[in-house]
Amino acid sequence: MSPRPTTHAGVPFAEALRFWLKLGFISFGGPAGQIAIMHRELVEERRWISEKRFLHALNYCMLLPGPEAQQLATYIGWLMHRTWGGVVAGALFVLPSLFILIALSWVYLAFGDVPLVAGLFYGIKPAVAAIVLHAVWRIGSKTLRSPRRTPLLWAVALASFVAIAVLKIPFPWVVLVAAVTGWLGARWVPAQFAGGGGHGSAVASHGPALIDDDTPTPAHARFSRKRLAQVAVVGALLWLVPMGVLVAAWGWHGTLAQMGWFFTKAALMTFGGAYAVLPYVYQGAVEQFQWLTGPQMIDGLALGETTPGPLIMVVAFVGFVGGWAKQVLGPDMLFLGAALAATVVTWFTFLPSFLFILAGGPLVESTHGRLGFTAPLFAITAAVVGVIASLAAFFIAHVGWPGGTARADLMALALTALAAVALFRFKAGVIPVIAGCAILGAASRYLV
Repeated sequence: MSPRPTTHAGVPFAEALRFWLKLGFISFGGPAGQIAIMHRELVEERRWISEKRFLHALNYCMLLPGPEAQQLATYIGWLMHRTWGGVVAGALFVLPSLFILIALSWVYLAFGDVPLVAGLFYGIKPAVAAIVLHAVWRIGSKTLRSPRRTPLLWAVALASFVAIAVLKIPFPWVVLVAAVTGWLGARWVPAQFAGGGGHGSAVASHGPALIDDDTPTPAHARFSRKRLAQVAVVGALLWLVPMGVLVAAWGWHGTLAQMGWFFTKAALMTFGGAYAVLPYVYQGAVEQFQWLTGPQMIDGLALGETTPGPLIMVVAFVGFVGGWAKQVLGPDMLFLGAALAATVVTWFTFLPSFLFILAGGPLVESTHGRLGFTAPLFAITAAVVGVIASLAAFFIAHVGWPGGTARADLMALALTALAAVALFRFKAGVIPVIAGCAILGAASRYLV
């Protein structure tokens, strides 16, 4: 066994940069798969951070809105190499996915009417519906099936489903009511909102680590009012300057400025992962602003599932299609305008995630485990179950009865059922399910 390293500064910044770049290209499998990759690489193989410190960082990131895997990479990069370490780690987690999605979105818009491509997407839609349904089960089983009975959490989930699917209440109000319910529940019925550890408490040992259990918290990771103010000012400028440019160039009601504002709000609503905020994105992008259609939203989610990076990167597809449809740079520059829109959306979606880590990490970490702080988050997570269930119902209805027609598409429903069996019964991966349904969908188009 190698001697215990004395400081995490022993990892050169260039070596860390190479790892974060590699991670950006191999981070498939959604948050669970991405976290598993980081655990294997950072805890088990490279031993840059201990198991206990890794889980501590993960549990903190789980409390925040935003993609937890990307925030975890930002957190560890920040812990190792200060602010620039966090910025590099978080940015490289996102950038490969952005470039890939811009390319795939262009192919989708330019060649989507080609019979083969249309057939592939015909098969992909049922797979996405089954994947969202599976997400309901995964998140619900963790949130609602705790050792204690949690009838209030079940009630929150059911009420959220009705609020979104039937009453069409905007997503932010659902989150706010759930948070207030959790806060009141912590005072009156705390046992209902105590919850459990989302990622377990068992701690394994993989040998000495550069950031070990007893490694002191570095100075830059300790709370400081001066540093908090500095990061807040820089963060505000990083939001205000791009927004000011967009407003000056195209006006507040221009497509790009509205995208920046809308996805800033969406970034603050992503408790529970990307699936939780998708109904909010759908309400705004499809129904309110009409940047894309419902079927296009489903296709974008499929592309997001099959590319590396966080699933919330589906917003880059939304931005690209919206920029293309609204011709933000004119009819002669459709691709450049769409690529600019995708970049704008990505910037405003992920900027809050960096600020939560770089500014709020030392402060919020001290509140971890306090029921008054965590109970509203448990209630929000329960509401997320209902919200995602409403999204699954929408997708299944749209796939099985396209265009709201009374006649069912039996082939699409059969593919949805087949994908669900593969996910629930045989534990198949997301990418094989999407690929298999795409092939069957294309084949059905040629056979019919």
